Amino acid sequence: MTLSETHEELAAGARSHGWSLDGIEVVELVANAEELDGESDLTMLNPSEVELTETTRKVLEAVERFKPARMVFDSLSELRLLAQNSLRYRRQILALKQFFVGRDCTVLLLDDRTAEGPDLQLHSIAHGVISLEFKAPDYGKVRRELQVLKFRGSDFASGFHDFVIRAGGIEVFRRLVASDHQTDYERSIIASGVESLDTLMGGGIERGTSTLLMGPPGSGKSTIAFQYAAAATARRDHAAAFIFDETKGALLTRSKGLGLQFAEGKGPGELLIRQIDPAEISPGEFAHVVREAVERDGARVVIIDSLNGYLNAMPHSRYLTAQLHELLSYLHNKGVATFLIVAQSGMMGSNMLSPVDASYLADTVVVLRYFEHSGMVKKAISVLKKRTGAHEESIREMWFENDGIHLSEPLLNLRGVLTGVPIEVRPDSHSDSSAQ
Repeated sequence: MTLSETHEELAAGARSHGWSLDGIEVVELVANAEELDGESDLTMLNPSEVELTETTRKVLEAVERFKPARMVFDSLSELRLLAQNSLRYRRQILALKQFFVGRDCTVLLLDDRTAEGPDLQLHSIAHGVISLEFKAPDYGKVRRELQVLKFRGSDFASGFHDFVIRAGGIEVFRRLVASDHQTDYERSIIASGVESLDTLMGGGIERGTSTLLMGPPGSGKSTIAFQYAAAATARRDHAAAFIFDETKGALLTRSKGLGLQFAEGKGPGELLIRQIDPAEISPGEFAHVVREAVERDGARVVIIDSLNGYLNAMPHSRYLTAQLHELLSYLHNKGVATFLIVAQSGMMGSNMLSPVDASYLADTVVVLRYFEHSGMVKKAISVLKKRTGAHEESIREMWFENDGIHLSEPLLNLRGVLTGVPIEVRPDSHSDSSAQ
């Protein structure tokens, strides 16, 4: 039942999705040309009363004639205008509801909400209410959200769920609830394949934990994460990387230059690299693609590079921590080792700023810094926190060559490495200060 669009307009919309209206009866209740020529019969009744009665009669006749199992009424805003007041409108909707009782027909009522505020009267009558919202960010694609406000006799998934409209229909990304995805898995240590790095990490990274790599741009955060991914594929595990900042081509070229070997794909022993455009994806859709990699492809290592790009994908930054916590809890329940990368502003010194404080969410926090020594700018790496076991508390120098990652012995003869300008100390004075 359409009061706003013609049959031709509906057919054109269906064709854009590859659908056919065959088997669907379209009853047009729009005003015809004869009603618009101004020569219709005069009446003592208000025109809206005549039109409302006529519209209702056509609806009832069509239902009696076709006996549908499902009926769509588009839209209620037209019926509301014909009714003119809320009392008459509510009585009309109640009458239609009583008419369909016992007819085994599911009725979908569409409302474009042109009236001021939500129609709470209609909400009280309907068995279910589904609200569709859209938000236009300052830049990027419009974000669409779906919310079930009411559904009698059902424990529905409350809250907002992202969805997209694509050719062929809509796809809804249900809000991720980590507690719904509990899985038993064998707890084991994941090694990086670099002995000195594993020593720094206290033997390696445990499955089901998250590791946060923090540091300035170019300090080696992504390289360390992809070292773990390469080691996972060498063990015939599947790994998945979601990159927001770097292009896929640049990543592959840089990895090849460092000797990181992995085959691309979605199977065991392969690495899935998916480039994410933060302006074109919603948080719900991103969580969906991560779930697909874990549940469908069996990913055991997941890399999110970086949280800076993930932050840009959020319509409201205040929701980032809650959604990220839910995603990390889900990956923990699935036994996935997760690597999160945060690029901090600034290049050297202790006053490095992060766009988001996710350190308390991660199980392991690794800090990378630049420091000056002997007229050269070098890289330092240290582990600040590891919930699941002991780790080395020292600071090591790190450098990259064409055969991979290298770490020095602990920098015991330098003090103030994290400040960027360390001071050399004699080994004997270091031991004296340690004893004190």
